[in-house]
Amino acid sequence: MKENKIKIAVNGGINYGAKLTAKQLMVLAKHLGDDEELELTTFQQLYVEIPEEKKEEIIAEFNEAGLHCYPVGNYVKSLRTCNFCKGSEEEGMPVAIELNNRIAGTPVPVTLRPAYTGCPVGCGEPLMNDIGVMKTRDTYSLYIGGKSKGNDASVGQLFKDKLSPEELYSVVEQLIDLYGRQGKKREQFHKFVKRVGNEALFEHIK
Repeated sequence: MKENKIKIAVNGGINYGAKLTAKQLMVLAKHLGDDEELELTTFQQLYVEIPEEKKEEIIAEFNEAGLHCYPVGNYVKSLRTCNFCKGSEEEGMPVAIELNNRIAGTPVPVTLRPAYTGCPVGCGEPLMNDIGVMKTRDTYSLYIGGKSKGNDASVGQLFKDKLSPEELYSVVEQLIDLYGRQGKKREQFHKFVKRVGNEALFEHIK
């Protein structure tokens, strides 16, 4: 009987760049057949197929090795980040980790890509993704509606700035919740933002 497999997304969590340890690579390799491959995405994730009946057991093993696992499909992806080259506290790594914990894996009409960068240089490419966060000094600016692909590619527009960490979490969670409830089937986030309009979005955000 053929074994049913499911695809999950895996990364090493939010740290100084997208890195994996030797132990993490060994754990991943343990669950790959000789002819199987890992798919590296542009969003700092690896896609790996695992037996569906052993899902919980394997994810627990991955977590024990320090790997973070996320569902694949119409969910909020894990936060794409910069390399925090100026340091954890200065560039807000704890805020990025908390934001990721709050939103990654949330069901949405179609895959939503959030990004974070710890300074105005923008290495995490926040303006080119659905939701982008940029830290400037001690506050955070939120950009929405970026689109990185196609001949109509465009940068995200500033939605709110000078946010505290708690304000940032609240606004992002409310935007994603609104998109989840009012977005049409297979409607990409940038199209949802354009259809609803910033003025209406502001009315829904407390």
